[in-house]
Amino acid sequence: MGAPHMATQQVSDAELAAQPVGYWTGLAYESIIAFIRARQAELGLTQPQFWLLRHLSKNDLSSDGRGMAVPELEEAMKSYLRREDDLEAEAKALLERGCLTRDGEGRWWITEAGEQARVDLKRHAPEIRARIHEGIDDADYATTVRVLQKMIDNTGGPAA
Repeated sequence: MGAPHMATQQVSDAELAAQPVGYWTGLAYESIIAFIRARQAELGLTQPQFWLLRHLSKNDLSSDGRGMAVPELEEAMKSYLRREDDLEAEAKALLERGCLTRDGEGRWWITEAGEQARVDLKRHAPEIRARIHEGIDDADYATTVRVLQKMIDNTGGPAA
């Protein structure tokens, strides 16, 4: 059962405090992920493609720039991959664009074109974040994150 969608300005703190957190965190997650994915797609890469490039780049999440097979990449991304994300298909699309190569052992490697695509999209990350955080000061954001971390801890969830 979902909570009514209402503007927070029209609702008292007591009414907001009674709202179900699962509803609001779920709604926020879906809305934010959809927004990020749409902005990234407008810039030429899907979010999973961007993650692939980041995980394969020695200038980003890869410590050594070595190639990785899809199962290794899936393991590295398991905390944020969505069910519908198909890394094999996304890697093949990047192969067709010249952003990745694949060796005879099934490992994917980033190319110079892939590195440039990663850099180009990453340059837009501050704009995307700014749009999501518009009208929210850093102190309120930090409080929200602390509250969510405590709720995760209270429910036995993974430590962040």
